Amino acid sequence: MTDTIEKNITRGGQFLVKETKSEDIFTPEDFSEEQLMMRDSVKEFVDKELWANKDRFEKKDYAYTEEAMKKAGELGFLGVAVPEAYGGLGMGFVNTMLTCDYISGATGSFSTAFGAHTGIGTMPITLYGTEEQKLKYVPKLASGEWFGSYCLTEPGAGSDANSGKTKAELSADGKTYTINGQKMWISNAGFCHLMIVFARIEDDKNITGFIVEYDPANPNGITLGEEEHKLGIRASSTRQVFFNDTIVPVENMLAGRGEGFKIAMNALNVGRIKLAAACLDAQRRTITGAVNYANERMQFNTPIAQFGAIRSKLAEMATSCYAGESASYRAAGSIENRINARVSEGNSHQDAELKGVEEFAIECSILKVAVSEDVQNCTDEGIQIFGGMGFSEDTPMESAWRDARIARIYEGTNEINRMLSVGMLIKKAMKGHVDLLGPAMKVAEELMGIPSFDTPDYSELFAEEKEMIVKLKKAFLMVAGSAVQKYGPDLDKHQQLLMAAADMLIEIYMAESTILRTEKLAKSKGQENIKEQIAMAQLYLYHATDIINTKGKEGIVSFAEGDEQRMMLMGLKRFTKYTNMPNVIGLREIITSKLVAENQYCY
Repeated sequence: MTDTIEKNITRGGQFLVKETKSEDIFTPEDFSEEQLMMRDSVKEFVDKELWANKDRFEKKDYAYTEEAMKKAGELGFLGVAVPEAYGGLGMGFVNTMLTCDYISGATGSFSTAFGAHTGIGTMPITLYGTEEQKLKYVPKLASGEWFGSYCLTEPGAGSDANSGKTKAELSADGKTYTINGQKMWISNAGFCHLMIVFARIEDDKNITGFIVEYDPANPNGITLGEEEHKLGIRASSTRQVFFNDTIVPVENMLAGRGEGFKIAMNALNVGRIKLAAACLDAQRRTITGAVNYANERMQFNTPIAQFGAIRSKLAEMATSCYAGESASYRAAGSIENRINARVSEGNSHQDAELKGVEEFAIECSILKVAVSEDVQNCTDEGIQIFGGMGFSEDTPMESAWRDARIARIYEGTNEINRMLSVGMLIKKAMKGHVDLLGPAMKVAEELMGIPSFDTPDYSELFAEEKEMIVKLKKAFLMVAGSAVQKYGPDLDKHQQLLMAAADMLIEIYMAESTILRTEKLAKSKGQENIKEQIAMAQLYLYHATDIINTKGKEGIVSFAEGDEQRMMLMGLKRFTKYTNMPNVIGLREIITSKLVAENQYCY
């Protein structure tokens, strides 16, 4: 790590202890002309090829998924993140997020195929492959001539990915490996030409990755199970894959022996933030569909969009989507900045991207959890707004709800990602990468002092909200710091406490990102022109504060007793108390009025 990178760019997890200024974050309003053109090209493809053929995906038309993927390849969308040297467009991390965002909103079937191919199907080779491997395989994957899949999960190895039983045995002449084993839930298996396969050599502690070609005419010991029939993502090809004496040349080992677990974990980091992006346009389309219906549906001689119960739902749906956009692109900008800094310091593209994403693994897990749960809530409320019609296959709401459900499971379940986010933060603190101990001790000292009773000056935009964010960070540091002191290295055995702390961490990042985006927008457009965005930032913070208060109490009473417990609960109350409580119903009205007037998600 060079001094230049260290001084200029915030590290992952440092948002908790370091002030972030609005001008230092990337927001959707910062898209360049090139990025806006890319967005519009992707939207045109989606509307023409995916949204217009949504019924084909729902009827399990796997062949159409493959056909649409080929068209995406011809348009260059499969190669956005691939360096130009290997047939791709060589665009930055924000562009890859943007493409993933807008290409994923019409149907989860295509979104899954696209994500599996461009992410875990292609990326391990671009980031870990030898020059020979990249030149041989990546151009075919970038163009859509070939499709990739990723064979990690096994019947006995899901969240515990390193426990796989698939074996790879070196031949006597040392020229090939023979792979035997079984993989399940393999996306794109039905039409892939290449598999990233993880297997264990002898009794190695860690698994090893291999690039395995697949040709149905010459299967090389590979057989596929039948297509899985799933709740959602119905036209994404999902099969079991069986390896029976499958021969793989030694030169097809990916990275080194025993490095498969590292490959898998880093691939998942990228997959998590891109999964968050893949949940955004689904929310925009759901909100627009719900607003359209609410404006058209008459009850008691009135459009239901005029009823408070419906308006409340629309406001909350829009707020969650806006927050998800704010946090996802903030993190994408942070990652791109770090990648660029590393490249400028002489790092290779491979190393720069690997380390850039790995640095923000905490934020990747936060986003995966938050946005996947928001899209589920959004589609659920979409069904509710449609009423009985929402339950019918004749409307897009029920398929959107079914497709959204998988997002909380793949790329690591949300439970795993919650615990990972806090666990990774503590590890960073132990390594000295994020100073949590100093700020946590200051919070402990503050609890012993007398609070100020001065009347604060909240005349500037978001003055109180930004102060609330500072206090919410103190609440997290108080709970997490005390928990680490109490349990030390055994903290990972207290999963419910970790989950409570994770919810506090998630809400801080999401709320702060939303406020920073809106503050930046106010500086360029003026407060009077973005009153709806201001309302959404304030509404999100209100809910975040409630969640942090609830989860903080849950955590504190689980490990503290007597005077210590009373002191911490009093501190939590202080840290989650508004001076001026927002008018939540009024905020919702501001947000919904514009939605209904414009008849779409318009933020």
